[in-house]
Amino acid sequence: MSTTSGVGGTGSILDQYQFGKDREAKGEELGKNEFLELLVAQMNNQNPLEPQENGEFIGQLAQFSTVEGVEKLNSSMETILSGYQSSQALQASSLVGRKVIVPTDKAVVDTSETFKASLVLPTSSSNVFVNIYDSTGASVSRVNLGQQQAGNVSFMWDGKDASGKTLPPGTYKFEAQATYDGETKGLYTLLPANVDSVTLGQNGGELMLNLAGIGSIGLSQVQVIGQ
Repeated sequence: MSTTSGVGGTGSILDQYQFGKDREAKGEELGKNEFLELLVAQMNNQNPLEPQENGEFIGQLAQFSTVEGVEKLNSSMETILSGYQSSQALQASSLVGRKVIVPTDKAVVDTSETFKASLVLPTSSSNVFVNIYDSTGASVSRVNLGQQQAGNVSFMWDGKDASGKTLPPGTYKFEAQATYDGETKGLYTLLPANVDSVTLGQNGGELMLNLAGIGSIGLSQVQVIGQ
């Protein structure tokens, strides 16, 4: 019995499968059914004077099982990724319209209410204060906190300028500073912001929150999720 061209009696079925996968990359379908057909064809067309040994046959069956297992694993991973993305979408929908606390120096302030925020003080200081600037960059007020211990330090602003006049609502910048180690140094501020919308991460990437007056920030940077 002659050997069919392209299905050699001594060639590895995995090599032939890989050749088929190269064809698949060019637009031709080749799956596990075609792999099995290649194996059957190889058996049918083997040289009767040099039949395939049992060990070699079992080895090729193992190759087939390996390929099938990889395909099932890929399918499982796609299912997991799809579930993760669905979970992200559900999580995102619950955040829209809520307030979060994030590390930033800007916030949209309703000056008719007391603005509450905090700063991060790395070491104790005898002089802690927060300068406040309007959207034009002009200094409008200062919150003096005096002596403070290391840690998260809360502060409040009544929305008024240095003369006691209530300022209009809008976006304000908060510059926290403290004196320690013989110098006046800048500090991180943790400010509230409203979540306007969310952007789902591509290919399992991080969920991005679009915050009013601030822009986009990763969910991992959120310190507190409020009401």
